[in-house]
Amino acid sequence: MIPAEFDYVRPSTVDSAVAALASAGEDAKVLAGGQSLLPVLRMRMSYPSVLIDVGRIADLRGVRDNGDAIVIGAMTTHDELLHDPLVGRHAPLLAQAAATVGDRQVRHLGTFGGSLSHADPAGDLPTIALTLDASLEVIGPSGSRTVAAKDFFVDYLTTALSPDELLTSIRIPKLGDGWATHYEKFNRVAQAWAIVGVAAAVRRSNGAIAEARVGLTNMGPTPLRATAAEQALAGVSASVDAVRAAADHAADGTHAPSDLSGAADYRNHLATVLVRRAVLAAAGV
Repeated sequence: MIPAEFDYVRPSTVDSAVAALASAGEDAKVLAGGQSLLPVLRMRMSYPSVLIDVGRIADLRGVRDNGDAIVIGAMTTHDELLHDPLVGRHAPLLAQAAATVGDRQVRHLGTFGGSLSHADPAGDLPTIALTLDASLEVIGPSGSRTVAAKDFFVDYLTTALSPDELLTSIRIPKLGDGWATHYEKFNRVAQAWAIVGVAAAVRRSNGAIAEARVGLTNMGPTPLRATAAEQALAGVSASVDAVRAAADHAADGTHAPSDLSGAADYRNHLATVLVRRAVLAAAGV
């Protein structure tokens, strides 16, 4: 299908992009890589009056070291995340998940900030932001503010962004010594959205799991942390039996959807299996 008619604006600075958003009102949409927005426009599931293309804004790209964290520009592509040395060293879970997104064409065009702002619960990178305790910098007419990832994803395809705000960067605390990570994803065919995905970060100490973070993709209207599984993993031995017992709590407190890809109980089963696999891989067992 052909999208409905809209005006097109291509600002070259963050300030001009925010000004364009403020003047356009709630009917504006921001175009980053376009991998989520363009299909929605073509299917006429969205009717923006103005499309604001932020692809020319150089300040929104790149990864930089910020002491105890790395800061990633919102327009940094999935492919850049996959190959950036700072991401690989300090947030390897992000690179592992980026490698599973779509195909090479999608990874070269899709952006980190676009994925987070779209907030599809089946998207891989929102789960990573949540698992790594990221914070998101947004800017609007009244200035900038920081939103924790746990507060950013509000509901299905809904974030804490106001209509006149733009996501500019993502701050991810560095994982220290002893941490290892793994992203496990189950989908029907290659390049498809995750039916369920699991992000695991594990810190081992003296043969035990001292701390674990477990994020869930597509187990509810937003990305989730498997808090019951995290609590069950803390302090247990890094063994198959101990991890298996903790993984049985993977779906506790979640509200998995039922759709054409799978029923809720099927997703609950997948979450258990994938948490076990991801944690064992991260723990090196």
